[in-house]
Amino acid sequence: MPEFLTTPFIGDVAIAPVDIFIRLGVAVLLGCVVAWIYVRTSRQAEAGSSFLVTLVLLSVLIAMVTQVIGNNVARAFSLVGALSIVRFRTVVRDTRDTAFVIFAVVVGMAVGAANLWVAVIGVVIVGVTSFVIATRTGFAADLAVPYTLRLRMALGHDIETTVGPTLNQFCVSRRVLSVATNRQGASLEYLIEARLRPASSPEALVKAVNLVEGIQDIRLESVEPERA
Repeated sequence: MPEFLTTPFIGDVAIAPVDIFIRLGVAVLLGCVVAWIYVRTSRQAEAGSSFLVTLVLLSVLIAMVTQVIGNNVARAFSLVGALSIVRFRTVVRDTRDTAFVIFAVVVGMAVGAANLWVAVIGVVIVGVTSFVIATRTGFAADLAVPYTLRLRMALGHDIETTVGPTLNQFCVSRRVLSVATNRQGASLEYLIEARLRPASSPEALVKAVNLVEGIQDIRLESVEPERA
């Protein structure tokens, strides 16, 4: 390459092009891992493709920024001022999404600063923690399949005593949304929000509840995820 083209690009810290390529490639891979962890531990409706692309690109861009800054403090302050004009136009709906954005940023910074083990070990620890929280706490209910249950029951029967044990067998969580009289007060109709366990089938739930004494009718409707 001619000298007049190479001379302007000689900086205070010389990084081999191969090293830059490897660092950015690792940032892409770890960014994909961050996005995969988000998908596997999030509600299906929230795993939008645009947000996943953002996580991957953030890892790469922050790795680039970290290499541009290097050990130059003045350059760091200049970049902070330049990047402060950037604003997210989309409101983050969940604080957990913000944590994953920071996760991608930190991974990119670690890779760009040549601290590979910090990035790898951080991805492993945060990933394991996310999976443990998703499976061991109440957040697992958000990963279950949501349904709307319409239940008609004869008067004189308590819903918890009559059908509560059966519902608990098939549902991770449930809550009564509304109660109304039906057939001129001869029965009660319950509208219940229920989240089925991953191993439970809607058909098995309907058959089991229909066999309970006092149940006159049952309807189970799936809840369509909201589209962004």
